[in-house]
Amino acid sequence: MARRDSDYGAFMDKFVLQPSSSQYQLPLGALTWAVKDIFDVDGYVTGFGHPDWAKTHSPASSTAPAVLAILNAGAKCIGKTVMDDLAYSIDGVNIHYGTPTNPCAPDRVPGGSSSGSAVAVAANLVDFSLGTDTGGSVRVPASYCGIFGFRPSYGVISTSGVVPLAQSFDTVGWFARNPVLLNKVGRVLLQLPDINPVKPAQFIIADDCFQLSTIPSSRVEEVLVKSVEKLYGSHLVKHANLGDYVKEKVPSLSTLLPKAHADQEYNIPSLAALSNAYRLLERYEFKNDHGKWVSAVRPVLGPGISERVQEALRATDENIDICRSVKTELRSALAALLGDFGVLAIPTVPESPPKLQTDPSTLQTFRARAFSLLSIAGVSGFCQVSIPLGLYDNLPVSVSLLAKHGLDGFLLNLVETLYPTIKEELGLQ
Repeated sequence: MARRDSDYGAFMDKFVLQPSSSQYQLPLGALTWAVKDIFDVDGYVTGFGHPDWAKTHSPASSTAPAVLAILNAGAKCIGKTVMDDLAYSIDGVNIHYGTPTNPCAPDRVPGGSSSGSAVAVAANLVDFSLGTDTGGSVRVPASYCGIFGFRPSYGVISTSGVVPLAQSFDTVGWFARNPVLLNKVGRVLLQLPDINPVKPAQFIIADDCFQLSTIPSSRVEEVLVKSVEKLYGSHLVKHANLGDYVKEKVPSLSTLLPKAHADQEYNIPSLAALSNAYRLLERYEFKNDHGKWVSAVRPVLGPGISERVQEALRATDENIDICRSVKTELRSALAALLGDFGVLAIPTVPESPPKLQTDPSTLQTFRARAFSLLSIAGVSGFCQVSIPLGLYDNLPVSVSLLAKHGLDGFLLNLVETLYPTIKEELGLQ
């Protein structure tokens, strides 16, 4: 299928889905949006990022509830977006349909697997878009493309009609260029009423996580801290060593701790163990859902994805019960740390977006560091928002805030309230 350069390679398929009633009186009336090609849309084949998947699956006979919710709120869908093969990557590269161009940094990857959805928003092709986030597939491309991305609390938005990657972690997420629209879309998907913002009880800065980042703290951590102090007062800002806390409070992680090697210096052992738990369960569930299809069809897969899929096909149920215990323990531990209406601040990703054609072994090292951060929300099921902080060395940078499971509306309101102060601190218009 030919794709126009003016689309930044973001779209798989262009079509128009109109709201069922007069759109202008509805919450998202007169807005345009796009949807990742992992969601079912009645009458269209769900491609899951791979031509062989599209060839071996029939058109959907119904539309995913998340898609219907957005349509019923008045927004006009203009098409499906490109994604990574089988959603099994955070790079945003697709060897079959082409890699969407990162509008902020055309020589860098856009981030994945919701690459096209992020690019469509960043390039002003649509007002907002839907993606999915299992291990980071909304948060990473949002960071790389310089826009807002929201991963909701696990299980609060229906994933019916969405091709699974790993059902213990799959969530429906979304992108927007500003926090007001991010909040509006969230209230539709989460079925939340408009309520006044609740003042946060505390902001916990995970100092060890920020030390993983190659971006100077003055451009990320300090910007956030100064903004919070200006808006809420310095008494709300607390500092913590998250790795030590997780190691102490999540005892099931002990069997998954990485062996000490020199190349582990870039990581936090307990958070690397968290990432191990995530990956073990992800592989196991991917194999259960898609192993037979992969073995029968033998699809050609992109670099990195091919190796990860082969690892998944070899997955067993060893340590799976431990991984599930880690999920439960981590959620309780972080809930105790944050309390009601507390916020945890971490970098979204540890560095700037990698260059296109980066060596796969270099990307693998980056992934390991990234998943130490991404797995915090992934494994706990907490909600997380990636907030753009402008450019550093002409590349997008971001920071993330996490809140307790179920406090999605609180987090969305908080970002809308806090972001004008962040912009002021950054000197952005």
